[in-house]
Amino acid sequence: MVFSTIIFLCAFLPITIIGYYLMPGRGKNIFLLLCSLLFYAWGEPVYVFVMLGSIICNYAFGMAIYSFEAKRKLWLTLAVITNLGILGIFKYTGFVVANLSRILPGLLKVPEIALPIGISFYTFQGLSYCIDVYRDREIVQKNPLNLALYISMFPQLIAGPIVRYGDVSRSLTKRTHSPELFAAGAERFIIGLSKKAILANSMGELADRIMGSNIDYMSSSVAWIGAVAYTLQIYFDFSGYSDMAIGLGKIFGFHFPENFNYPYISKSIREFWRRWHISLSTWFKDYLYIPLGGNRRGNVYVHLFIVFLATGLWHGAAWGFVLWGLWHGMFSILERILENLKKKRRAERELKAEAEKGKIENPLRKLLKVLKAVWCHIYTMLVVIVGWVLFKIVDVGETLRYLKVMFGITGNAFVAYHQYYYLDSRMMCLFMVALIACIPWMKALSLDDQNGENMIRIKNSIPFILCKRAVLLLLLALSFMFVITSTYNPFIYFRF
Repeated sequence: MVFSTIIFLCAFLPITIIGYYLMPGRGKNIFLLLCSLLFYAWGEPVYVFVMLGSIICNYAFGMAIYSFEAKRKLWLTLAVITNLGILGIFKYTGFVVANLSRILPGLLKVPEIALPIGISFYTFQGLSYCIDVYRDREIVQKNPLNLALYISMFPQLIAGPIVRYGDVSRSLTKRTHSPELFAAGAERFIIGLSKKAILANSMGELADRIMGSNIDYMSSSVAWIGAVAYTLQIYFDFSGYSDMAIGLGKIFGFHFPENFNYPYISKSIREFWRRWHISLSTWFKDYLYIPLGGNRRGNVYVHLFIVFLATGLWHGAAWGFVLWGLWHGMFSILERILENLKKKRRAERELKAEAEKGKIENPLRKLLKVLKAVWCHIYTMLVVIVGWVLFKIVDVGETLRYLKVMFGITGNAFVAYHQYYYLDSRMMCLFMVALIACIPWMKALSLDDQNGENMIRIKNSIPFILCKRAVLLLLLALSFMFVITSTYNPFIYFRF
C-alpha cells in the first residue's frame, strides 16, 4: 500500500487513527502492530512472513546478547550475518549470479527473486537494534510485540526514515498524545502528501517522458530538462514520504528523526550528505564508518570508499547504483583531501585575520566570497545531477550516451521534439514551483532577525494562522485532485 492512494487516504488511515484512539492504553500498540502488518501484507501477503522472521530473529539475538555476557560478541556476529544474509539472498543473489554467468556462460541460471518492499529499511533497523543492545544492554526490549511494532510500524516501514531503536524506545511503552501534536502531525502529513502527489509525480512524469525516449533524437536542452526533472522528482518523492512518515508518527505519539534538510542548497558533496537521507548517512556513520576507524584510526579515504560503496549497494543491486555511490565517494574524498591541504595554511590565515581584526573588510573580498559560494553550489549540483542520471538509467552505457548529449559531446543532427513540447505552461509552472520549494525561503525571510523573534511573532499572529490553514486545506484538496485524476503514481524507493 502506498500513502498517496485513495485506499490509504480514505479508508486505511482514518480507520487506523479512529481505532487507535479508541483503544485503551496497552491496546494501542497491539492495534497499531496489527494495522502495520495489514498495511504490509496488502501488497505483499507472502513476504510479510520474511519481515516477521526478521523480527523474531532480531528479538532472539537481542535477548541472547543481553543474557549471555560472555558470548555477546558471538551473538552480535550471528545477528549481523543473519540480517545481511536475509538482505543478500533477496536483494543481491540475482545480481551476483548474473555477473558470474558472464564469466561462466551457460553454467549458471539467473534466479528470479522478487524483492520484498522495505527490506533494506527494516533490516537496517533490526541491525541497529542488535548493535545498540550490544553497546548498552539496558535498552533491550523484552516484549516481542513492542520490538515488532518498532520494526514494522507502517509510517516508516517502506521508505524510512531509518529510525534508531533508542529514538523510540521510551515511546513504545509510554508516549503522550495531544491535540497540538496531532495538528502538527496532520500539517506535516499534508505537506508531504502535496510534495509527493503534486510535485514528485509531475516531475517524474516529465522525467520519464524525456529520459525514456530515444537518446539519438534528443537535444542537449531536452536532456538537461529530463535530468533536472528527475533530480526534483527523487527529492520530493522521498522527502515527501519522509514528511508523511514523520507526521503520522506525531499523530500516533512517536517522534521520528528528520530525514532531509534542503539538500539542494548544499555547497559541497559532504554537506549534501549531511542534508540528504540524514537517517541513512547517520546509520552508516555510526555503524560502519566509525567502527572502521573513522578519521581517527586507519586510512580515512579507504573508510570513505567503503562507506560510499555500501551506500550504492544499499540502494540497488546493479552496477549503476554501485558507480553512483562511488561517484559521490570520489568527490567526498577529493573535498577532504583539499580540506587537509588547506589546514596547513590555516594557522597563517588565522594570524593574519587577527592582525587585521577591526579593519573594514575589503568589498572585493566580500565579492570573492559570494562568487566562491555560487561556484561551490554550481559544482555541487552538477555532481548531484550527473549522479542522478546514473541512478535513474542504471545502465552505465546508456548513462554515458545520455550525458554526452547533455554536455553537447554528441550532437544529434535530427531532434524529434523541442523543449517546449515537454514544458507547456502547466508543466513550466509546476517546474518553477518545484525549484522554489527546494529553497528554505521561510528562513530566508527572517535573516534580518538573528533570534527569529520577528518570525515567531508573525507565526503566532491570527492572520498568519488563518492563512496557513487555508493554504494547507488548498494543498490537501489539490493533492486529492492529483491523486484521483492521475494514473502516474510511482514510488522510487520501492526498488530498494
